[in-house]
Amino acid sequence: MLSTTRAIRRAADEIEAREGKARFRRRRSLDRSPEVEELVLEAVARARTGDADALRFLYLRYADNVYGYVCSIVRDEHEAEDVTQQIFAKLLTTLDRYEPRQVPFSAWILKVAQNAAIDHVRVRRPVPIAEVRPLQAADDTTGRERFADLRLALDALPSEQRDVIVLRFLVGLSPSEVAERMGRSEDAVHGLQHRGRRRLAREMLALTA
Repeated sequence: MLSTTRAIRRAADEIEAREGKARFRRRRSLDRSPEVEELVLEAVARARTGDADALRFLYLRYADNVYGYVCSIVRDEHEAEDVTQQIFAKLLTTLDRYEPRQVPFSAWILKVAQNAAIDHVRVRRPVPIAEVRPLQAADDTTGRERFADLRLALDALPSEQRDVIVLRFLVGLSPSEVAERMGRSEDAVHGLQHRGRRRLAREMLALTA
């Protein structure tokens, strides 16, 4: 156990010495060698107990990957930095949801990043109502009320439909870009978008009735 603890601390020190403590950088590559994956699993187990070196190792190893992924969704470097910091600040409490037998940690943390980025965009950014709001809905409410109604309607959508609507109409991604980020086919994205807009129309009508 002591040797593993030292290995985690040494790996964190090496990353820090090599890359320093500068601002986040966008990084796409990931080392998925068996040795690294084994060390990551050990770090996850120790991080769940609050081990500071293990949490530092996971942060240093994946923060730039998370930042790059978040930045590709929120399209703003400062907002991406904030979201990335929040993800790792909450890591100690969210690690209980990770099941190592299902997916590698790298895939799990990027899914967490995707969800956090989409939530950030959905809450923080003005919603282009003309793109998604049903034409037959009443127009006698204020802009602020319409934004509030649309956010409530978005919350009522199934998660995948909501993610497609947010990525398409708030972030402005193309169907192929949405498909890549969600790990779905482009046809599936078109289907989710179609069903999402129909469901959103019904929810908006119910809210404005």
